[in-house]
Amino acid sequence: MRTTMSIKRAAAIGLSSLIFSGCVKLGPDFTGISNPPLPKAWKRNHTDPKNASVVKWWRTFHDPTLNRLVEKAYAQNLDIKSAGLRIAQARAALGISQGLAFPQVQTISGQASSTRTGLGDVATAGLNFDMGWEMDIWGKYARGIEASEAGLYASVASYDNIMVSVIAEVARNYIDYRTAQERLTYAKRNVVIQERVTKMTEIQFNSGNVSELDMQQARTQLYNTRTSIPAIELTKVKARNALALLLSTDAGQIDRMLNVGKAKRYEAANTFIAQSKDIIQIKEKAHGLIGIELIPTASLNPYYKIDANLLTQRPDLKVAEYNVHANSARIGATMAALYPSFSLFGNIGYNTNNSTGSWISGSNALGVTIGPSFSWNIFNYGRIKNQIRLQDAIFEESLVKYNKQVLSAVQEVSNALNGYVLTRKQHIENKKAVEATIRAFNISVVQYNDGLVNYQRLLTTVEKLTSTQDRFASIKGNMALSAVSLYKALGGGWQISRGKAYISKEMAARMKARTDWGHYLDDDMTRLPKGFYAAGESNAK
Repeated sequence: MRTTMSIKRAAAIGLSSLIFSGCVKLGPDFTGISNPPLPKAWKRNHTDPKNASVVKWWRTFHDPTLNRLVEKAYAQNLDIKSAGLRIAQARAALGISQGLAFPQVQTISGQASSTRTGLGDVATAGLNFDMGWEMDIWGKYARGIEASEAGLYASVASYDNIMVSVIAEVARNYIDYRTAQERLTYAKRNVVIQERVTKMTEIQFNSGNVSELDMQQARTQLYNTRTSIPAIELTKVKARNALALLLSTDAGQIDRMLNVGKAKRYEAANTFIAQSKDIIQIKEKAHGLIGIELIPTASLNPYYKIDANLLTQRPDLKVAEYNVHANSARIGATMAALYPSFSLFGNIGYNTNNSTGSWISGSNALGVTIGPSFSWNIFNYGRIKNQIRLQDAIFEESLVKYNKQVLSAVQEVSNALNGYVLTRKQHIENKKAVEATIRAFNISVVQYNDGLVNYQRLLTTVEKLTSTQDRFASIKGNMALSAVSLYKALGGGWQISRGKAYISKEMAARMKARTDWGHYLDDDMTRLPKGFYAAGESNAK
């Protein structure tokens, strides 16, 4: 008898020690992703992570209008607002996981009934409080919390990634708008030039100095140039409308912000035409035909050294990394099913069952039940192990996807940087071509007027002047777009969200009016702290 009591006491002590000494986390502990596939040369470069040329890269264009557009897009863009709401969803999901670490069952129930039989009335009544707590011995719930935390960090990184994309799209469409505006200005200037050339040819024809063919060719060239204007106008309208969508506003507001009259001063004929002895001549000075400054130019070093650490902070790579972390934690949560689960249960109840016709009988009505329990799914025919294998394969797949995404990021950065360098060279050479074409046009007009060359020579220079100038504006735009692509590839721009709320006060007020959000939507709770990633990584590890 004494031996039996000793065994029971030892078992009770052992079970209590197991329950209250803490849990064991099964599965792998995520400590980050080592050696991502980055170029070795980039790993040796180190730049300031707070470098304004990347953090607020749009300011390197020195364009106040672009700065205002970016600020308004951050405040008004609907995709950014949706991403902020996904952070709130992830926080709620984390709260659910954290709640599972505490007693999972805590219910109050009651019932009352009366039964009439031939033997008399039977009245029953009861009020019970039940509690059940599955102890997290093997870390199932702890790993679930870990996975939810990684999901929260991933939602913030996704918010940042959308910000990077939106800011880049604002800059891209703004540059497209200015490029169309500059191309349009060149086209209108060339229409003025060709109208004067056509008039000159008509005078020559009426004087009998040239054939009708020369006059009709001049008109054809003029009409073709006029034809190109609506297509360029459409490009400008599309860029304007894209900006309106990105800023969640109307096109009229965008027109006012873009200062549509800005290009007018470049279209006046006296800004690019110099009349010499009644012969049309194009000004060859810097402020003449190519002195149009509508497309912003970035202050970007063409020999910019890429820092690998900066690249790995790209929000889309952080999303992929946190997904890897979450899948790692889920392996341990799944492994817990291999082992027995231990629980504490308890009940405090007041129950009566009286056949005397009285509703309440105090005798033996109050009862208390408390004790431990365990369950162990020992015959599962490989289901649990295969669930673990499945989760492990999902984890490995997410790791492969991360490495692929790193390689894609390297490709994007390399393409953008080389694109900028080569487009810059193209711009330098094309500027020389424009200057040479202007000079050739001026010479051909004088010689044609003096009868030294036929109209075909003049027509050729007019055609080249039109195409070269249009290409000049397009290349300027492409160079600016390459700079935008580089900054986007480096993941710049998301840093401006730190210290700011991801849900507006107006939206938070609407949500609080519908639902009890507790402190979740308070101002200090919806503000992303500076150094968020660093904090998340230290907690994750």
